[in-house]
Amino acid sequence: MTKLILSTGNIVSGGPSIIRKPGASRSNLELTNSLRSNFLAAQEHAAEHAHNGNGTLSVNGKVNGGANDSAYGSAETLVSATHAGGRVPVSLWTSEQDGVLYVPTLSNHHHDARLQEEPSQYDITVKLFFLSNTPVAQRAQHAQEALSLVLRSLDAPSVDLLIVSFPGMSFEGDCEWEADRKNAAQGNDSDELGTWPAVEALHRAGLAKRLGLAEYGSEKLAHFLEQVQVRPAVNQINIKNCCNVPPPLAKLASEQGIELLVHSDCTDILPKGTLRELLGQGPGGAGLLAGPDETNEAGLRGDLAPQWVIKYTAVVRDRGVIENKGYFAGAQLENE
Repeated sequence: MTKLILSTGNIVSGGPSIIRKPGASRSNLELTNSLRSNFLAAQEHAAEHAHNGNGTLSVNGKVNGGANDSAYGSAETLVSATHAGGRVPVSLWTSEQDGVLYVPTLSNHHHDARLQEEPSQYDITVKLFFLSNTPVAQRAQHAQEALSLVLRSLDAPSVDLLIVSFPGMSFEGDCEWEADRKNAAQGNDSDELGTWPAVEALHRAGLAKRLGLAEYGSEKLAHFLEQVQVRPAVNQINIKNCCNVPPPLAKLASEQGIELLVHSDCTDILPKGTLRELLGQGPGGAGLLAGPDETNEAGLRGDLAPQWVIKYTAVVRDRGVIENKGYFAGAQLENE
C-alpha cells in the first residue's frame, strides 16, 4: 500500500482576500481546482528546471544522460514534450519519504504558505474532514498527521480553532425545523464519540486552542455534550437551504456557551472518483495513476481511497484579511 499526501499550496493570490468575500466557491470545487492548478504549476516548474546546464536531465538530484535517457528522455525532449502537452515524469515533481508520496513535493508548498508575520498576529482556523469508509481506529493518526502538515507548512506552534466534520452529516431541509429534525438521524454517534478523544488529545497537547464541530443539530449536539470531556466551543452549520438557525439549536448553544458559525463547505468534499480523475491519465489529470483498462500504461496501479481533507485559513487579526489558505488531503493506494 502507498500513502499519498496531496497539497494545494497557498491559494490566496493577487493579494489578501477580505473575510466572507461574497460568491466564494464551495469547498469541493475550490479544493479540486486548487489541487489541479498546483499539480500543473509543479510540473511546469520541473520542466523549466530540467536542464542542469550540460544538456542532461537531473531527476531527484541524479544526473541522467546517455543510456538513462531512454527512461526519461533527454532534457530537450522533456521540455519539448511538456510544451506540446506531454507528461512530465512524476519523479520530477513529486517526492517520497518514509513510504509517503507527496503530490507535489512539499518544498514549494512550505515556502509559499509560511506566515509573513509572527504566528501570534493571526487567527488560524483549520477544518478537518473525516471521509467515509475510513476505519475509526485510524482517525487519531489521520488527525495528528493532518494538523502536523498545517503547522509545519505555516511554521506555527498551534491553531486557534480546530473544527471537525464527520461523514454523513448535513444541515439541509425545506425549513430550519426540518433540517434540525433530519440531522438527528444522521451520522454515527458511536463513531463520532469514539473519534473525539483523539481530537481532545490535540487540544491537551496545546496544538489546538479551541475545538469545534460541524453540522450538529440540537438533538445530536445535546447528546454529544453529555458524553465528552473537552466540550466543543464552536458549532459550524450550513444554513444555505434553510436560511435560519433552528430555534432549539440557538437556545441550546446560548445556554451552553457554544458559538454558532455558518459555512458554505461541501459535505462530500473529495469523492473517490474525483480524486482518481485528478491523478489519472485523462484530460486534466496529473498522470500519476495508470488508467483502469490500459495494461501498458505508465503510472501507479491500485484502488485509490481518499481518507481525510484538512482546510486551513490564516487571518491577520488587526487587518481582518486572509493571508494564507489552502488544503491538504490524505489518500491510500492499495496496490493490485
